[in-house]
Amino acid sequence: MELYTYDELKNFTDHCRRCPLCQSRNRAVMGRGSLRSALLFIAEAPGRTEDETGLPFTGRSGEVFDRLLSGIGMKREDIYLTNIVKCHPPGNRDPLPQEQEACMPYLKYETLLLRPKVIVCLGRIAAQRIIRPDYRISREHGTFIFRKNVWLTSVYHPSAILRDNTKFSEAQKDFHAVREKL
Repeated sequence: MELYTYDELKNFTDHCRRCPLCQSRNRAVMGRGSLRSALLFIAEAPGRTEDETGLPFTGRSGEVFDRLLSGIGMKREDIYLTNIVKCHPPGNRDPLPQEQEACMPYLKYETLLLRPKVIVCLGRIAAQRIIRPDYRISREHGTFIFRKNVWLTSVYHPSAILRDNTKFSEAQKDFHAVREKL
């Protein structure tokens, strides 16, 4: 297998035509952060703001995410943050299975570049794709599974916290558990 750099991988995603999402996107959104981080966060897809900026988690959800990171003494430069799907689904809908499948090679390669010790899925869709198809985030968030030399867990997506602020304290506990696992 040929090895690519982060910049080469970003170039592939920027010019990707593997699924119809490329037709409606403004920008593909590659992951960002430290390529040396032991901690990888994976969400499902870029939102409208991310589609405009080309950066993950730049809207209100990003503010919640930054607060949760700050609560464990970390910042974005300490972690790596990406999405399963690199293009914004129209109407902020959930990415379709075939769209997720089209982007999986990019996510797998990002993971290969990082070699994280802990992967945190942000939300149900990421957890069901990465951890297990029947994953129940309301019951299983914050629990860890060890697979292929990596600890996997899931936390509430920041947009879910925006819809229900009572989830913020649970997310704080989950983030502290992630910090401890590192």
